[in-house]
Amino acid sequence: MAPIHVDESAGSDETGKGTPEQPYQTLAFALYSHPEEKFAIRKDATATYEEPTQSALKKAKKGADGIEKKRKKAEELAAREAKEKADARERKEKKLEESKKIVLEEDPSLPAAVKAKIGKLAPLRSKRIRTSGWVHRLRDQKEIIFIVLRDGTGYLQCVLSGKVAQTYEALTLTLESTIEVVGTLKTVPEGQTAPGGHELVVDYWRVLGASPGGDDAFTNRLNEKSDPSIQADLRHLVLRGETASAVLKLRAALLGAFRQTLTEHDLLEVTPPCLVQTQVEGGATLFKLDYYGQPAFLTQSSQLYLETCLPALGDVFCVQESFRAENSHTRRHLSEYTHLESELAFITFEDLMSHLESVICETVNKLLQDPTSAALIKQLNPTFTPPERPFLRLSYVDAIKWLNDHDIKHEAEDAQGNVVKDAQGNAVMVPHAVGDDIAEAAERRMTDILGRPVFLYGFPAELKAFYMKKMPKAPGEDGPTFTESCDLLMPGVGEIVGGSMRIADIDELLAAYKREGIDPAPYYWFTDQRKYGTCEHGGYGLGVERFLAWLGNRYTVRECSLYPRWPGRATP
Repeated sequence: MAPIHVDESAGSDETGKGTPEQPYQTLAFALYSHPEEKFAIRKDATATYEEPTQSALKKAKKGADGIEKKRKKAEELAAREAKEKADARERKEKKLEESKKIVLEEDPSLPAAVKAKIGKLAPLRSKRIRTSGWVHRLRDQKEIIFIVLRDGTGYLQCVLSGKVAQTYEALTLTLESTIEVVGTLKTVPEGQTAPGGHELVVDYWRVLGASPGGDDAFTNRLNEKSDPSIQADLRHLVLRGETASAVLKLRAALLGAFRQTLTEHDLLEVTPPCLVQTQVEGGATLFKLDYYGQPAFLTQSSQLYLETCLPALGDVFCVQESFRAENSHTRRHLSEYTHLESELAFITFEDLMSHLESVICETVNKLLQDPTSAALIKQLNPTFTPPERPFLRLSYVDAIKWLNDHDIKHEAEDAQGNVVKDAQGNAVMVPHAVGDDIAEAAERRMTDILGRPVFLYGFPAELKAFYMKKMPKAPGEDGPTFTESCDLLMPGVGEIVGGSMRIADIDELLAAYKREGIDPAPYYWFTDQRKYGTCEHGGYGLGVERFLAWLGNRYTVRECSLYPRWPGRATP
């Protein structure tokens, strides 16, 4: 019979089989595995297999005995652990059976409980209260159950002990179950912490809606390590998390602060339509639909409608969804986003930028002065500092020079707009020139280096929409025509606002229609604004999700929408 082979260098006790091709590594393991066989051993692959010496066998015998002892010890340990688990399971089953006999009833002799939301409990300390919510956290510690309850207005630590912690419902409670709790609200002892600085000592509670355990448990469906596509599919569950809910609460506070600020600036809120038959930002990004047999679109912007409000209502604003059929998957693009737009009459371009600066700074200050929204900003963006005025104003031409001075290049494109590549297939990078549409990456890099809000203004007319007012040229001046337009850029996000003065002259507007190949007939109502008493006016559109991403330090605007929509994603 062939001997059992041992190679002390290349062998393996884990995967070896004792053959020349798959030798063991140690003689001790070989002897333990094959006590009656003969052995052949070598130091490494350069040596030949030889019969082991008696002293080597004697030493290996001790090693084999040690392995056997370890095996027996492991078997004993496994048997003991199995018995302990079986005993624990038996005790648990017995405890669960006994718990079914315990029936909780609210004590009628106790003071009547005051029903309140979690966020409104502070004034009710030392009183008996009643509240309901979802089990956010759950911890069982030495016959005491600690629950952190969530109802959307805040978090409440609940302490269950004694009989209330011994019921079947208590022993089988799961995360995200809904429960009602009744008890005395007490300030937490010194040196301890709890949400709101208090906790509820529960004397009665009940399950309103149980959440499943086992394979279908909440934490098995969703956790911090879940793939982004799973998180998108389970957005309705992601919202229950502390960060996601904090973002949406800050969003609500932000919209409220914007509305308050704009109202203080004498702007009136209006609600324009989402179904339209005209374009604002170019036909390529329109969502088209059939409207009772007529072509219609989802709005790209409410600007044109806001302009019609100026003669009747004065300066106006709206908070409305806008839609862009742009196949972009960047972290700052959405197919549907919340658009805060304003139009102001009898202003100059400088007035427009000053107004924007004031609105943004005043809105941020309101949020920081309110304890609730300030705490949300601190939670999401601990290092946030409000922007300082005045914002930097940088002309488009100066920005082109700045980018070239800092060797920030962009991808070369051919006449059809395709990226030019070198022999290795890499994009050819070239300096910026006047007339280029500054790319998002270059724009954001510039803003991050400058480290402050920047008004980038005076873009070439061919890069901007048909309705934008052109900057006057000096007599005999050649070169490109620039517009009274601006983008507000913020560090970490890039553009969050786009604005401009609008064409006030009817002939100039009609010429713009013709230049862009736009049929003026559907725009009769917009053209009439110049026919029946025109004025110098301007406005802007602010992307709420982008602004929130900057304020709350979010990586992507997808975190800043309740149910974000981007190419390929329209669920849930």
